[in-house]
Amino acid sequence: MTGTLDIFSVKPLDVVIMAAGKGTRMKSKLPKVLHQLAGRALLQHVVDTAAELQARQVTVITGHGAIEVEAALAVNTGATSQFDLNFVRQEPQLGTGHAVQQAVPVLRDDGVVVVLSGDVPLTQADTLQQLIAACAGTKLALLTIDFADPNGYGRIVREGDTVKAIVEQKDATPEQRRITEVYSGIMAVPAVLLKQWLTRLDNQNAQGEYYLTDIVKFAVADGLPVVAHKIADAVQVAGVNSPVQLAELERAYQKRIALQLMEQGVRLADPARLDVRGSLQCGQDVSIDVNCVFEGQVSLGEGARVGANCVIRDAVIGAGAVIHPFTHIEGGKPGGKDAVEVGAGALIGPFARLRPGAKLGAEVHIGNFVEVKNSTLAKGAKANHLAYLGDATVGERVNYGAGSITANYDGAYKHRTVIEADVHIGSNCVLVAPVTIGAGGTVGGGSTVTKDTAPLALTVARARQISIANWKRPQKAK
Repeated sequence: MTGTLDIFSVKPLDVVIMAAGKGTRMKSKLPKVLHQLAGRALLQHVVDTAAELQARQVTVITGHGAIEVEAALAVNTGATSQFDLNFVRQEPQLGTGHAVQQAVPVLRDDGVVVVLSGDVPLTQADTLQQLIAACAGTKLALLTIDFADPNGYGRIVREGDTVKAIVEQKDATPEQRRITEVYSGIMAVPAVLLKQWLTRLDNQNAQGEYYLTDIVKFAVADGLPVVAHKIADAVQVAGVNSPVQLAELERAYQKRIALQLMEQGVRLADPARLDVRGSLQCGQDVSIDVNCVFEGQVSLGEGARVGANCVIRDAVIGAGAVIHPFTHIEGGKPGGKDAVEVGAGALIGPFARLRPGAKLGAEVHIGNFVEVKNSTLAKGAKANHLAYLGDATVGERVNYGAGSITANYDGAYKHRTVIEADVHIGSNCVLVAPVTIGAGGTVGGGSTVTKDTAPLALTVARARQISIANWKRPQKAK
């Protein structure tokens, strides 16, 4: 790793990402590079990798759907990024060489340029660091791989260990087509040399396009070393051209995440049935059942258990908490007012829903078909079934009955309900906010409470029962 850092100190890194293609085989109105893998756009994966490399600037070449692509990336990358983000347009699309030519005006002569593709999302940063090390600020370095079936790829032509050319499939001789080492589409090259070679490109080939790969023959002609860094992991150079390929890469990505989690000690009921669409941090002895989806930033404390078919987004789950099957947790950014927090030893679900701002203390019970939104529940509070708590502050050891709700919205504004410690709320109650239920109080079942209640008081607010003897229901005329 030391050598890589030395390279960065000598030559700043500038990344160019080709993202102009239409992606016809995706059969979608959405630009190909905006299709999602693991909850992020394909292009966003590539940009995030550039950030890991500590790039000085990232230049994205757009074409088809340019406005949509540029807008999406600008929003997701944000003003806080550590690199300069540039967009250049390739219109019309006349080949990979023509694409990179569009970036020339924004490339600085003192840098090393790494060329990536916006539809190749899973290249790892350490692989690219090794490629940059091979470039060493002075050479043309190519990322290559051996394929048993190299059909469709540019072949690496060598003399001994020296790379002499990349020959595209349509221009290759029968002998060259038998070569199994292929070019991945990723290279590292000194910017000043790349600019010179791009001016020498022509389209005298079978496809009538300007090939970026032709710069190899220019480097050889100029006496510049051309080196290849060969890898064995095909997933890192796999592109997305169809929904089938996107699905294959999704599973490859999820398999990688599952293996990392299990190596950390996480118990997965079935590694093939896990989806992480963000970051998932797990303490010791965490277990996760099948078909669970984790989105945004999720943290599972030591000994936490997640049942089957749960969806958890942006939440902190405490140690020993149990999330029963079919629970849906949808939080906001961790640390913000909308974050969802589940305390140690809490029991949630099955079929529970925690919405933004739900903050549950230790040993809280939220049962089946209970929804909690923007509410805090203190230690030991329970709402075991068929209830709604919105904009509420609930004290310790409160028992919240089945079918009860906080009526927090008056049609214009939200209001808060305060339920103090040791309160018992009976079944089918309506607490009309703003209202406070005093500590230790009891609200009788079926009550609609509109005024504050005193501590330790029994509150019953319902109409007197009336029974009419021998009453007959209306009947249809014969």
